[in-house]
Amino acid sequence: MTQSQQTTIKGIYEVCIGVPEPISAIQYWEQFGYRIGQVGELSADVANQLYGVNSSLRSIRLYHQNADHGLIRLMVWENPTNQGLGTGTMKVKGNRWGTTLTADALTILNHAEEAKKAGWDIRYSPPYWDIIYNKERKSRPFIDEAVGVREMLLLQPLARQVLFQRFGYSLPHYGQINQNSTFKTSQFTHMGLITQDDSKETLKFYEEVLGLLRVRDDVETSYESSPAGRDIFDLNPGEKFIVTAFDDPRSSQTDFSAARSGRLYIVRFPEAINLESRFADARPGSWGISLYTYRVGGIEEFSDRISQTPAQNLTSIVANEFGEKSFSFMAPDGYFWTLVEGE
Repeated sequence: MTQSQQTTIKGIYEVCIGVPEPISAIQYWEQFGYRIGQVGELSADVANQLYGVNSSLRSIRLYHQNADHGLIRLMVWENPTNQGLGTGTMKVKGNRWGTTLTADALTILNHAEEAKKAGWDIRYSPPYWDIIYNKERKSRPFIDEAVGVREMLLLQPLARQVLFQRFGYSLPHYGQINQNSTFKTSQFTHMGLITQDDSKETLKFYEEVLGLLRVRDDVETSYESSPAGRDIFDLNPGEKFIVTAFDDPRSSQTDFSAARSGRLYIVRFPEAINLESRFADARPGSWGISLYTYRVGGIEEFSDRISQTPAQNLTSIVANEFGEKSFSFMAPDGYFWTLVEGE
């Protein structure tokens, strides 16, 4: 299904994070270059209509420089439903995490190690070396430039993050680092989901209904091929997963230099693997990362499209806590989404 001229969608707009109180969360995310933007509230009745949570809500939108995607919405529920995914394994259905570009992975690692020594509930990995593009390229160590990334996991009770640092290449539209921030970080560049769907049928929803651009497909990572994937996703010997990526339609399927951040990574594990399902711990009302939003033009048409698909729990269009037209639904893969009207 192609988009009409009246409908638009870009990269993932917000990573929504349930928090028990906003002050410490704001202080934390300021270190990653975010700043306070809009503040809004909803009554329990309207929050139940839009998010399925019978609780009043106060939200704070955090901006990152002039980015129009990869923002944060802190959601403070009067009656939260659960404590979220916490620092539990990444290898569960329902998992969500946000990835950020940094120019200083070692400083982040230093803080993680200090937090661990101080007794914090935290899980992290070392910054693993990986080659993302042109994996077949042969280079001579200490002679040719090393082209790749360092990538690390950082899990805390209210933040599930992956951070990466580039070496030897750049992508002009894929993450803009706030050089004045403590950790020299960008907005969220891509967000992840875990599914099991050998048929790939549920992937069609993101491409054909939402109108996103499928840019990477069937990229396989196995226990044997990737120390980073092994550690981050708790792979056992012989296990693997497959990644499909969906981009802002202004991106490109063939020119990697035109890639835009705001990407959705869907990590598919084979159905033969027994994965725990924790969807209920990563929906609105939960603490931690519990919702992604897209900002769209032509929100009524998106609602009509989605009503004709296997998506469930489609809500009416109502004003959200910031006064924007908005509606929610559960995609065919089981993940809860909210769309927000915008340019």
